Amino acid sequence: MIRFFTEYLIDWKNRNHRKPLIVRGARQVGKTYTIEKFGNDYFSEVIKINFEETPDLQQFFKTNDVEQIVRNLEIYFGKKILISGTLLFLDEIQTCPEAIGTLRYFYEKLPDLHVIAAGSLLDHTLNDLQYSMPVGRVEFGYMYPLQFYEFLIAVNEKTLVEFLKNYTIQEEIPQPIHNKLMRLIRLYFIIGGMPEAVKIYAETKSLIDSERIHESIIKSLEFDFSKYGTRSQQITMIKLLKYIPKATGQKFKYSNFDHSIRSETIRRALDLLGMSRISYLVRNTKATGIPLESGAVEKVFKTLFLDVGLSNHILKLRPADLENINLINEGSLAEQFIGQELLCLPPYFIENSIYYWMREQRNSEAEIDYLIQSGNQIIPIEVKAGKTGTLKSLQVFVTERKLDKAIRFNADLPSSIQVKTSIKIGSGMKKVNFQLVSLPFYLVQEFIRFL
Repeated sequence: MIRFFTEYLIDWKNRNHRKPLIVRGARQVGKTYTIEKFGNDYFSEVIKINFEETPDLQQFFKTNDVEQIVRNLEIYFGKKILISGTLLFLDEIQTCPEAIGTLRYFYEKLPDLHVIAAGSLLDHTLNDLQYSMPVGRVEFGYMYPLQFYEFLIAVNEKTLVEFLKNYTIQEEIPQPIHNKLMRLIRLYFIIGGMPEAVKIYAETKSLIDSERIHESIIKSLEFDFSKYGTRSQQITMIKLLKYIPKATGQKFKYSNFDHSIRSETIRRALDLLGMSRISYLVRNTKATGIPLESGAVEKVFKTLFLDVGLSNHILKLRPADLENINLINEGSLAEQFIGQELLCLPPYFIENSIYYWMREQRNSEAEIDYLIQSGNQIIPIEVKAGKTGTLKSLQVFVTERKLDKAIRFNADLPSSIQVKTSIKIGSGMKKVNFQLVSLPFYLVQEFIRFL
């Protein structure tokens, strides 16, 4: 299975000023598989320690003497650790916090040794780390479920990926190719990007088989709740797990979720799900300038789930015949998909944040689905499930913020038009003039290039 994250790992390997790498991501998004495959492809030897499977090896990391650690590992594995040819892979490192602390000393004492650490619940350990966190001595990489392009490659549609990567917006996409890509988008909405679910579908072409994988993943996520939450928090997290897919695209209101649970308890459960990378907060921002974070409103947010396929499973959307289910008209699925793809945008050493804009005023409500930064620009993004939809909020936003470009994702063919009109804002009329780049969902990874 091809993962674009591997390109980042190759760059990390070849850099002169490299630090030990900590790979962060939710459970079962493919961290271990990707790192092991990278190690086998680009190193003469891989020394892998899974601290969950071999907890006795934690004893080696009671010391900060990394040269002694290397000698002990050589004796244990019966292999010579070569500075330039060996990858030391510390998997499930969250179960051995001492090993996180030693990463500093690997950087200082053995800077040429390639060391990668990973763990599914790593953020919880980093948040509560009692040992000295190796700040400035490590670097991070972020992994997510398979992007749509990676999904296409997995289901033997690599030619389509090459076509989209080389496509220019001036070209016309033939209708049969567009229709095929939209069918594949619909398929991705159902299967999602969890590697095991994609793999089983690629092998069997059975949606039922991928559904079984979805169910096992959900159960394993629920099982993990006992590792980092109290009994009360576990109950709230399970409820949130089932609620968030229903609430995608909506402002999160504690009373709408469960009015019987204190908002402080709900917020703590959301924090725990966020540290597990099961859900993400899409925070409201005033968007008065760059950076968007400076205008973020802490208490106003939407939630985004880990994966669109898992969302559908939780919502019990189980189509026996994919062609007879017009899921593309479901706005929440489209917004989940676009948000998921925005989080995956490279570079992979940056933890992406996405925002939205909302104005709640009587007779003057407006909302932009997503806002991102591209260089020094604010890019507003609208998501429309079908081929049409109003642009009133977009017109208000670009006019008030004096922007000249906006993006719309929908089910139609690509287009780029200059929007010139007038709109009532407050008590007066304002002229509207901006470029609207309208793209089908399958071109989400290309929109910054088009801008």
